[in-house]
Amino acid sequence: MSDALSFPPLMSGEAVTGDALGAACAQAAEGCDAGLITYRLDGAEIQAALVFAPEVPLTRAVAMLPLCGVGFQNALGALSPPEVAVQLEWDGGIRLNGASCGAFRMVASTTDPAAVPDWLVVGFTLPLYPAEDPDMTETGLTPDQTALYAEGCAEVQPPALVESWARHTLHWINRWEDLGPKSLHAEWRGLVFDLDTEVTVQGQSGTFIGVDEDFGMLLRAGKTTHLIPLTTLLEPAP
Repeated sequence: MSDALSFPPLMSGEAVTGDALGAACAQAAEGCDAGLITYRLDGAEIQAALVFAPEVPLTRAVAMLPLCGVGFQNALGALSPPEVAVQLEWDGGIRLNGASCGAFRMVASTTDPAAVPDWLVVGFTLPLYPAEDPDMTETGLTPDQTALYAEGCAEVQPPALVESWARHTLHWINRWEDLGPKSLHAEWRGLVFDLDTEVTVQGQSGTFIGVDEDFGMLLRAGKTTHLIPLTTLLEPAP
């Protein structure tokens, strides 16, 4: 399909009819250029995925997951009403006004943390309408689940959101490359959901006290602090 959206230099787009993340992984495995964004905007949800060609080991490259999340938060924050709170979960989840609303996922060509991956793909899915009520005539059945148009964002157009996500994400990629991870850490920490609260992640419970340099989750249980590497969130390549 032809590219119907406008992307910044070094990025390109391709509309797809199936799963955007899977399509991006297939393109990456075939050797497409980094910066390709696959997207699907024809249903009740937005799907988009970005292909990276990392030059650092996987343990560092997976920082593109929170980086893409920050880019998304900045993009939706700029397009939505100011009262809409957009937050990010450590594991890729998206929160609108405190309720779960879609998520980011990532896949790489390898799962070896020390290896430099041939490619890395980060993508998100964002529901436009409540799953139990496409017409939005009844809400509140699942109070911890929401959708974009149920949170006062009816004016946000999916094409504009994907384009804005691309621009803001590229901005953060450039900052990451030029300044290192410090500024990304500071921005992300101000957006993260459940910080300094009791959580259970991958069977481990404790107080979510922050992340390490590579965005691994730090969980404090009593006098012990456990590290859950961000690489544990990688999904198998399709």
